[in-house]
Amino acid sequence: MSRHTAILVDDHPVVRAGYRKLLERQADYKVTGEAETAVEAYHLYRSLAPDIVVMDISMPGSSGLEAIRRIRAYDGRARILVFTMHQSVIHALKAFEAGASGYVTKSSPASELIACMGTVMRGGRAVSDDIARMIAAERVSGRASPIDALGPREVEILKLLAAGASTDEAAAALQLSHKTVQNYHSTIKAKLNASNDAMLVWIAIGAGLLPAPDPAIG
Repeated sequence: MSRHTAILVDDHPVVRAGYRKLLERQADYKVTGEAETAVEAYHLYRSLAPDIVVMDISMPGSSGLEAIRRIRAYDGRARILVFTMHQSVIHALKAFEAGASGYVTKSSPASELIACMGTVMRGGRAVSDDIARMIAAERVSGRASPIDALGPREVEILKLLAAGASTDEAAAALQLSHKTVQNYHSTIKAKLNASNDAMLVWIAIGAGLLPAPDPAIG
């Protein structure tokens, strides 16, 4: 079985060496390149077309968030997992808004990094357990849920779209027309003040419509 190719982006060579060693001990991954700046990451992605990018967001010059945006603009199917010291829901939200598919903190066990990479490779979204706990804490803090403004049908459609269903798939599941689901999609984004679908996913997770992404499944 061929290994998935990965590139590592971090401005600390010792850190890159550590998780290169970790990944290459796995049967599923082969590290094909390394970068230490956002600009290098973008050019390396274009030249190597890896299956997954494991990227820090704090680097000299342009941030990792800018690299994520540029890579996703070049390839909308790019799988990017952020691996960072920033243990905060806000940083995770910004990463997902930029186009990341996963967010893992460097204080997490190595097994969580591998598990979240597996989830991202399967097309899912993943966060490490510490971030999942923060999301859960915000959910039960007593604040009003942003989805309270949505009607029942809008909640159904949000859940389907956030789980990865296409407009056509959501329409078929709910026996609605493609155009109707498109209209609901636009209305939901407006009501939730969401500028893109990544924000809808994050809101759906925070509201409990979707489980916190699988930190413990490889």
